[in-house]
Parts: sequence; structure tokens; C-alpha cells
Amino acid sequence: MSHKAIPDSSDEYCGTSYAAKLLNLSVGTVQTLVEKNELDAWKTQGGHRRISLQSIRNYQSRASLSPNAIYLDGRRLKVMLVEDDEVTRTMFQKHFDQWDLSIDATITASAIEALLDISVLKPQVLITDLRMPGIDGVEMLRQLNSHPLFAQMSVIVITGLSEEEIALYGELPAGTHVLRKPIDMGWLRGYFQAMFSMRQGGKRSTQTLQAA
Repeated sequence: MSHKAIPDSSDEYCGTSYAAKLLNLSVGTVQTLVEKNELDAWKTQGGHRRISLQSIRNYQSRASLSPNAIYLDGRRLKVMLVEDDEVTRTMFQKHFDQWDLSIDATITASAIEALLDISVLKPQVLITDLRMPGIDGVEMLRQLNSHPLFAQMSVIVITGLSEEEIALYGELPAGTHVLRKPIDMGWLRGYFQAMFSMRQGGKRSTQTLQAA
């Protein structure tokens, strides 16, 4: 693997899972491309692999690959899910795939991965568990609170903790929605549908103003 001790500050980087989505390849295939130096990558001190977005675009050109259609559709709602439990991640992905909604969901297994990728992904909705190893959900939200993108995101916390237990963890940002476990996926689907409706309403309002 090509290793950059100091990555090029003019480039942007993403994790292996997101690179696989961009290239419409498996994670294993992307890892192989990195090992063969087909993609430029480096690792953080914590061992998290970061792949150059420019090298992904270059590989697409060399291999005559078309960009994944998902990322050409600006109408899709970008959702980031942060959950360390594999069973729960699989459950969310299954529902996202089944729903007739234009959702571009990126699912990460740790808060550190989310913090590394969020500038590239620019999600409109962030869904996170609270109790996670390493950086927990509260600490992740605290770090994101100063990020320019944070004010534009809707935040949903999924937890089995009571209000008193959450308070012991730390204060959640204003406007955070708390979704209790077991997770009501019907509520979440309705939440996404409401967001789509508001986006459509905003577009109609803009069109009306332009027509006037």
C-alpha cells in the first residue's frame, strides 16, 4: 500500500467502505487495489485507512468506469449511520434497501470513522448510537458541534438509556431527536418522508418566487 506520512492537503480522502460505494466494487476489491497501488492511500495513527478521492477518480478514468449513479443524483437524502453493533447495522441497511425512498446511506462502525469521513460525505441526517467503544456518541457530537456542516444536519440519537442516564453521559446538542430502542423503524421512515416533503415544498416555493 502506498503510505503517505503527510497526505497532500489539496486532496480529500475517504474510508474504504465509501470508496467501494463510489466505485461500485466490494470492500475487498478496493483493499486489493490499494495494495497494488492502483489507489493512493495512507493510514491514520489509529490504523484507519484513508483513500485519495482524486486517485479514485483517476482509477475510474483508467478503467473506463462510470461513476456510481447514486452519486450523480442530487435528489437523494444523504444519511450517515454510526453504530458499532453489526446486527443493528445490518438491520438498518435492510430497511433502507426495502424502503421506496431516495436515500444514500453510509454506515460506519465507529465514531472515529464518522469524524474522518463527514467532511467528504456531507450528510443531511446523522444517526448515531450513544454507547460505543472509544469515542462515544456524545463525544462525537461534541466534536462535530464546531464543524460548519453540523448546523445543516438533522441529528438522531438511538439509545436504550433513560433520560437520566443520557444526562450522565453528557448534554446532547439542542434539537437532537432521541429514538429509543427497540428502534421504531416506522417512525424513522416517516421522518425521512417528512424531510422529502419539506425539500419538495422548498423547491416549489423557490420556483414560485422565480416565476414571480
